[in-house]
Amino acid sequence: MNRDLYIDFAKGMATLSIIFIHTAFWSGQFYIPAEIRVFSLVFDVALFYALSGITSGSNVEKTFYRLLKLQITYMIFVTFLFFLDYFFKVFGLTFFSMEWLQSFYSTFGSKYATTGVSNIPQWQNLGNWYLHQYTNADTFPVVMGSFWYLKVYFILAVFGVLILRFFPKHVNWFIGLCLVLTLVFNIFPEIYPTGQVGYVAFYLAIFLIANRMRGKKIPTKAIPVVYAVVAAALIWMFWYYGSEIFYKINKNKFPPKIPYIIWSLFSLTTLFVLYNRLKITKENFVTHIGKNAIFFYFAQGISSSLVYFIVVALKENMPWWILMLLIYIINIILAFIIAAGLKKGDDFGWKILEFLRRKTAS
Repeated sequence: MNRDLYIDFAKGMATLSIIFIHTAFWSGQFYIPAEIRVFSLVFDVALFYALSGITSGSNVEKTFYRLLKLQITYMIFVTFLFFLDYFFKVFGLTFFSMEWLQSFYSTFGSKYATTGVSNIPQWQNLGNWYLHQYTNADTFPVVMGSFWYLKVYFILAVFGVLILRFFPKHVNWFIGLCLVLTLVFNIFPEIYPTGQVGYVAFYLAIFLIANRMRGKKIPTKAIPVVYAVVAAALIWMFWYYGSEIFYKINKNKFPPKIPYIIWSLFSLTTLFVLYNRLKITKENFVTHIGKNAIFFYFAQGISSSLVYFIVVALKENMPWWILMLLIYIINIILAFIIAAGLKKGDDFGWKILEFLRRKTAS
């Protein structure tokens, strides 16, 4: 079966959007206006959950194998990150001083305080990362700040495939249950659960709705109606919450509350409208990113941390919008280079694991 390049294209565009979001919300806190940072959330992480739903099936064994491979790839990456962060601290303490390191880390702003600068490796951090407890990586703070997506993806991928496999005739009931839970949590915020429940209730609904859309196309006559509903929801949001809710969209993202859910409807609608309608016939730069989305997602955390130092050096010397475009382009280039390196490192890590497997096999 031929690969659907639209899916790769959509993943690539979503990844480029995530890079822009992290350009705007991390180093961009120093110079990008709040309005632009909020608008960057129009095409956000919900797209990845929808695309996962479209490409997922009811094969439990295949899904679990894919998740296992992703977990191992993730563990290879965070092991590399752990030693990179540790050796940088050793380098700083050996050839400079604690004050120099503290000055270095202050570039990221007071919000991202270091968790422990020492020449003794903090092995518990690596163990926590393996188990998806994302304690901060001091040298690359954006990496762990963006990994909340991965934990939620693992959870809803498992629940999603189990529902598709064992309750194929009741998928709509599960969608309804997730939407009702999300609505109840928002109507009664005092019972909104901490942890992953709030995330999974909403994003699992997106995952399952997208799976129901698999192979289908929104009728052309229905497109204006769908966008009209989205517009009406946005108008209601600003009428009910007031215009100041615009500046609080990101605060309503963790966990997803009604303002953020409404804000994400435009991107999700556009994804489904173009699905099976926009034909991508040739591979290109964007589809390449989409095919390697996980490596770009890992890489952008590193690149979005590195561009802080360019921002600090240039933010007083040029208009904010020129600096934003420059940093975004640099961020993409760095992510492209780092992703290529991470992919080679991942291949090397798998070869080591295969070698160990052969040596230890009975």
